[in-house]
Amino acid sequence: MRILVVAPLPPPITGHSLASQVLVEGLRPFHDVDVVDLSEGSRHDGTVTPHRLRAISKALAAVRRRQRAADAVYVTISESLTGNAKDLLIYCLCAPRLERVYLHLHGGTIGRELFERYGAVKRVNAALIRRMAGVIVSGPSHENIFAGMIDRERIHTVPNFAHDTMFVAAGDVERKFRHAQPLRVLYLSAMTEAKGYRDLAEAYAALDAETRGSVRLDFAGRFESAAEERAFRERIRGVEGIEYHGVVDDAQKRRLFAAAHVFCLPTAMLEGQPISILEAYASGCAVIATGQRGIRDVFEDGVNGFELARRDAASIADCLRKAAASVERLTAMAYANRALAEERYRTATFSERLRRILEAGHAPLR
Repeated sequence: MRILVVAPLPPPITGHSLASQVLVEGLRPFHDVDVVDLSEGSRHDGTVTPHRLRAISKALAAVRRRQRAADAVYVTISESLTGNAKDLLIYCLCAPRLERVYLHLHGGTIGRELFERYGAVKRVNAALIRRMAGVIVSGPSHENIFAGMIDRERIHTVPNFAHDTMFVAAGDVERKFRHAQPLRVLYLSAMTEAKGYRDLAEAYAALDAETRGSVRLDFAGRFESAAEERAFRERIRGVEGIEYHGVVDDAQKRRLFAAAHVFCLPTAMLEGQPISILEAYASGCAVIATGQRGIRDVFEDGVNGFELARRDAASIADCLRKAAASVERLTAMAYANRALAEERYRTATFSERLRRILEAGHAPLR
């Protein structure tokens, strides 16, 4: 079977590009896989630059040529207005064989930010999507995004994964919680306001001196501008217990997760299903996160960690105090999260489920 994958691949490494890479690697032992990489010139905020326009033009030309020989076409969905325009062009290029096309939504904002705000955009997308082989989402909470656009039996749910390199041994979990003073809390994500890094820093500063002394806060991730990074470094300069590690490579990322007791993602964004939370599970961490669709598909308050309110530093501070006062409970959560990741969120499970969908044609996955 010949499969055309139209998706961003690393570099840079994002949850979206990593998922595409895992799929490609999982398909190649079984099928002839052709790839059109959409990552060149891409920007996090969806800004269109001349370089990005040239890269997209080149990618569209490749899609036009290569889709003719494909038995299945796999396309990952963009969620910005300009990104959706690019996607619509891809759909049109595949118009003679839309019944072979599968879409994969990794995020969770396209329903609210595009389909609900722009009726014409929704109608154009729906006219093309209803002719396709299927749509793939990461959790049940996102199935309704495509309600009315495509038959329900052609909407497939495939949870995300934690990369195999992120899994730690049970003995490593036991050892790090045996020495949980200070309690290490990790934020590893994009350093953008919507992801909540500022709220987390503010919450830490609001803790009493005794609690701050028992908690260490590690930040890692890329800022959108050098000015924002300078401002944050200046803000935490001399603050005992906070460290910003910058943009980390895979080895540094593994070390940070393996050393952390708690992973904190105070995001206000409509997330798809954050791979970082699943990586925290695999690394034997309890999790503090906002409770919203996408996250709640894989996270339950009091079971996997503690749920906090969106854009609320006081709520984060409450969760940090609760975590610092209940290390024994955190330890049980961390063990349970590690076991859950082993059972449900392996890369092999992710790629196999996607492969079965692509192989099944129009038939729904059972």
